[in-house]
Amino acid sequence: MSEISRRAVLHGVGALGLGAALAACASEEDPGPGGPTGSVGAPAETFAEPTRKISGELKILLWSHFVPSHDTWFDKFCADWGGKTGVKVTVDHIDQAQITTRLAAEISAGQGHDLVQFIACLSSFEEGVLDLKDVTDEAVKRHGPQLELCRKSSLNPKTGKFYAYSPGWVPDPGNYRKTLWSGVGLPNGPSTWDELLTGGTEIMKSKNIQMGLGMSQEIDSNMVLRALMWSFGSSIQDASEKVVINSDQTVAAVEYMAKLFKQTMTNEVFSWNAASNNQGLVAGKLSYAVNSISAYRTAQGTAPEVADDIHFVSALRGTQGALAAQHVMYNWVVPKHAKNADAAKEFLLHYTTNYAAATYASKLYDFCAWDKLTPNLNAWLASDPFGSKPSDKLKLLADGTKWSTNIGHPGPASPAEGEVFSTFIIPNMFAKAARGELTAKQAVTEAEGLITPIFAKWRARGLVGG
Repeated sequence: MSEISRRAVLHGVGALGLGAALAACASEEDPGPGGPTGSVGAPAETFAEPTRKISGELKILLWSHFVPSHDTWFDKFCADWGGKTGVKVTVDHIDQAQITTRLAAEISAGQGHDLVQFIACLSSFEEGVLDLKDVTDEAVKRHGPQLELCRKSSLNPKTGKFYAYSPGWVPDPGNYRKTLWSGVGLPNGPSTWDELLTGGTEIMKSKNIQMGLGMSQEIDSNMVLRALMWSFGSSIQDASEKVVINSDQTVAAVEYMAKLFKQTMTNEVFSWNAASNNQGLVAGKLSYAVNSISAYRTAQGTAPEVADDIHFVSALRGTQGALAAQHVMYNWVVPKHAKNADAAKEFLLHYTTNYAAATYASKLYDFCAWDKLTPNLNAWLASDPFGSKPSDKLKLLADGTKWSTNIGHPGPASPAEGEVFSTFIIPNMFAKAARGELTAKQAVTEAEGLITPIFAKWRARGLVGG
């Protein structure tokens, strides 16, 4: 029989990490299969015998999901699979902010988990993990073409190596309080960055309720600030992986954010963790945030009146259109030290086949890289089985791929882009200008000075093009 052991938090994780996990994860009870009238219920799970002969122990490390019903399902899912295959499965959930540190330590030590999941690209770990091209190719063979967003977030085109396997992702819409935005003439929420500034300023002046866009060393800040850059025609690299961040467009984006901060935010956005905008939105202290639906799910259970007032918009348009980073990009890696790589690969294929169950257990948080595997997704979004009011509140997420892109856009999610992401150079750039420590131009020039040697280092190792 399989064995599931869960460690809520690693030894040494501070109060902030634990608080982030707990606050972001609070959620209402699952209403059960079928949900409200007209919705489609929980999908059945399937099992097929593995193509490889597997046994032994499989050790999995992944984040504590922001929607905790997912983890309850996942642990049982692993136990069921282990019981049928004879593999002893151990699952450890930890705060997402600790995953990369733990993975680096395990790779350095040459021992640890067989399978590790993160919620952003793990491209900077390419040299320490196995090529998962065989898993990706088999999934494509079984299910058809993989969503390009996920493929670009797991493949290094320079080396041809799939440093990760990416079976799913999460959209990153704007979350807005309808009553507040109705009061400034935008009942359907802001659709442009200009409207965000104008409406947010009015709300801050009249209601003293601020924005929820962070400029701190955490994943949400990393994501939303890239969306702002792209919509202004700015990026870290171009399609050929040349560093192009020092541009008039980047300076304009930084100047905009400094103005948005001065008119709509407080200093707390410089020290937020990944749960802070969730907490603020649920507490009724934010007019707008860029986030997944996790805060909304939390509010459904703890503050229903706030949940009813939370609505969603797609990526905001800037001078160059609208584009957002995904909120989460699932990267599963098998470190080279893994003792049971075969079981890890077989588990990933089984997990992918049953992704509809993961989507439902996460209360529509997790989206699959293969549309055919979640055939009821649009029906769920059109009539939320978890009690949205109105029931079709989430329907705009069905078009999420139209306004979502990969970290590294318009180039690949290379090891250099992965290191820039993990060292929070972009949030620091915006924060220094917003606090008045540097001018926008100085902040951009400083960021370029940090990013250029990172790209040079990885290019010298043959892992970045250009």
